Amino acid sequence: MNGTLEAPNLDVAFLALSDPTRRAILARLTQGEATVMQLAEPFAMTQPAISRHLRVLEDAGLIARRAEGTRRPCRLSKTGLDTIDQWLAMLRDALSKNYDRLDALLVTMKSGNEEEIP
Repeated sequence: MNGTLEAPNLDVAFLALSDPTRRAILARLTQGEATVMQLAEPFAMTQPAISRHLRVLEDAGLIARRAEGTRRPCRLSKTGLDTIDQWLAMLRDALSKNYDRLDALLVTMKSGNEEEIP
């Protein structure tokens, strides 16, 4: 991973994830597709307010909707979630390399041979 993921997509995705209602909607969608009305049930807000949250999630690429007559079921979008996952994987890899270097330094220090420090 060379850090070349598109920053605007990540910016929009993380902005979408910054809202607890939108995170709760995504958590609900881990159970499977749901309609706007099903997603609105646990919240004390109007259907239009939920629809605005869904629009933000859709614009961020985190959910997808399909037409089914008058219903528009929502589901998680693999593409949007993969973009975030790839970015996080880059950070996990960098962190792992930092720990590996620290482990090597500690081994070198314990052996008393500080000339081998990477």
